[in-house]
Amino acid sequence: MEKRATFTSMELSTRADFEIIVPQVIERARSLPDQVIAHLKILQGDFCGFPIDRYDHSLQTATLALRDGRDEEYVVCALLHDIGDTLGSYNHQEIAAAILKPFVSEANHWMIENHAIFQGYNFFHHVGMDRHMRDRFKGHPHYERTAEFIALYDNPAFDAGKEILPIEVFEPMLRRVMAAPKRSIYLEKA
Repeated sequence: MEKRATFTSMELSTRADFEIIVPQVIERARSLPDQVIAHLKILQGDFCGFPIDRYDHSLQTATLALRDGRDEEYVVCALLHDIGDTLGSYNHQEIAAAILKPFVSEANHWMIENHAIFQGYNFFHHVGMDRHMRDRFKGHPHYERTAEFIALYDNPAFDAGKEILPIEVFEPMLRRVMAAPKRSIYLEKA
């Protein structure tokens, strides 16, 4: 049985409690890539009417980015861009962005956080929404990067006839990108 702290309120915690907690939190953080892959696999068989399931769409988006020579961080962003679909039907991009934020550049984070509005250019007009919603971001330093992500990777990744590399190709990249956070409140000094 794992050792546990005994406080009943965080304000009553002690250094000894955190000598128990910290190693277990570190171990949990090391398993993050496994948890992310397991959650990504939940998208298998989740078509929601799309031509391919959400899992294959994610793999195909990453495949397109990889084949185009994008760096590992970008490819991992492509892989995980829709991971929030099952938990956040109305804000899936925010979930993906939150998972990626500690590990990726500001440019890649912004791209994933806003990709849904940019993808909307391709279909919002079919559902009674403004397809030009992304225009409110014109002039933003990452606007073109995000528009390009949609045009080259996210938008064309619904084709069952195109190459879809297996998760095993992307797993080592995911592990390297998530090996150590680049930014986190826990990395800030007091």
